[in-house]
Amino acid sequence: MAEMQCAIRCSGITKAFGSVVANDAIDLEVNYGEVLALLGENGSGKTTLMNMLSGIYHPDAGQIFVNGQPVSIASPVDARALGIGMIHQHFKLVEVFTAMENIVLGMPGKMPSRKALRAEVKGLCEAYGLEIDPEKPVWEMSVSEKQTVEILKVLYRGAKILILDEPTAVLTPQETEKLFDILRQMKAKGCAVIIITHKLNEVLAISDRVTILRKGKSVDTVATAEVDTNRLTELMVGHAVSLAIRRPEPKDVHTILKVVDLTVEKPDGSLGLDDVSFHIHSGEILGVAGVAGSGQKELCETIAGLLPAKKGAVLYKKENILGKSPEAIIDLGISMSFVPEDRLGMGLVASMGMTDNMLLKSYRAGKGPFVDRAPARALAKKLVEELSIVTPGIETPVRLMSGGNVQKVLLGREIESDPNLLITAYPVRGLDINSSYLIYDLLNRQKEKGVAVMFIGEDLDVLLELCDRILVLCHGKVTGVVKAGEATKEQIGRMMTGEMSEEEKRKEAAER
Repeated sequence: MAEMQCAIRCSGITKAFGSVVANDAIDLEVNYGEVLALLGENGSGKTTLMNMLSGIYHPDAGQIFVNGQPVSIASPVDARALGIGMIHQHFKLVEVFTAMENIVLGMPGKMPSRKALRAEVKGLCEAYGLEIDPEKPVWEMSVSEKQTVEILKVLYRGAKILILDEPTAVLTPQETEKLFDILRQMKAKGCAVIIITHKLNEVLAISDRVTILRKGKSVDTVATAEVDTNRLTELMVGHAVSLAIRRPEPKDVHTILKVVDLTVEKPDGSLGLDDVSFHIHSGEILGVAGVAGSGQKELCETIAGLLPAKKGAVLYKKENILGKSPEAIIDLGISMSFVPEDRLGMGLVASMGMTDNMLLKSYRAGKGPFVDRAPARALAKKLVEELSIVTPGIETPVRLMSGGNVQKVLLGREIESDPNLLITAYPVRGLDINSSYLIYDLLNRQKEKGVAVMFIGEDLDVLLELCDRILVLCHGKVTGVVKAGEATKEQIGRMMTGEMSEEEKRKEAAER
């Protein structure tokens, strides 16, 4: 077998931001015709390193080699000229443009005719096993179609070295396998692929080698065939970690929340929720699965009193709470922990420190005209200790904290409010393994106290292990409610895309 040619080699790459060393003498190498997975906990330096390869940052020390030659990548334009393309987790597409308009957007020189461009796009699709309608507007596309456009963008620009950042975060299992087929085609065509993902089973499924970063250093590069999830986890965190998620049996269950025929309109007049009905018991965790934009946001905001409903009812302990203010809903014992993409979009004030963000939920409990900050300060200190929150101080604005630590602040505050119903959306988004398992344990402790927990998540493996039942949304409709212990990823994946067998439909109707 011929020796593979090295595409990129990083030698001793160091990058610091003030006193924080994000990358400390990192070594990395990826060859043409292979898929390299890049693993590491939050703050390990993965994104910083990839941003230097794509020209967003410049290293303070060390050298990058492309095709064996030392290079300086001062901008994304330089990266593109070297054949490097990065596909970001959050797509950078113009929604009102078509696929091929997005593909050529920003390209220098004269734009080819639509006929010539269509032919070029179709040629790339045939070469790499991609499927897309070049004339389809982005706003009409599914998540996987948008990702295909992003891949075509970098291929059209001549990229032979591709970096994908968390590419499966919002894909169904079927869409993930389709993406992996595309990556295997790209590998067969001689491309070098670097994939960043937290999902260890996907690392084992798609990569040839794995480079592990820990606290800004490269600790090892291993052949994927020679490791398993336990070994990868140990390399990432520095010690053995149990990957089992507890699922205690619900006790003394009774219905806490019942949603009946809930229909909610979006600002543009389309339906965010369409006749949604389900219930959740005390002492259980109800998972909610669905591709991004399936109605999860509208469901959270309607229950929280932030969105009006067109019709239906939300019965909390048999009382319809539709039309109540968010303040009144909080007073009933409903807590909401919603982590949007920017992580500061709901629930926390970015310019405030932890103490003042604690006060947002408790200031009305005080007596007299003055606010007593002492209890909030004590709670902030308690959360820092119990949840291992990394912050320069509890009065430091939360916008200066990492996204993972912001999530801990938000969820910790909601749990400490002693709710009867806890609605948590994407609570482990972007968190490393240790922090994620801490959150799972916190939710299970709430469940054991009799709290009803709604867990909106992206990782189907976690939903199947943690939850008692799983509600599946597709385009604002409920396509299934299944027992987690009896369901499969493939079954839920079909429901997420609206595809169900007759037997699954009968089981779903009985469960709901």
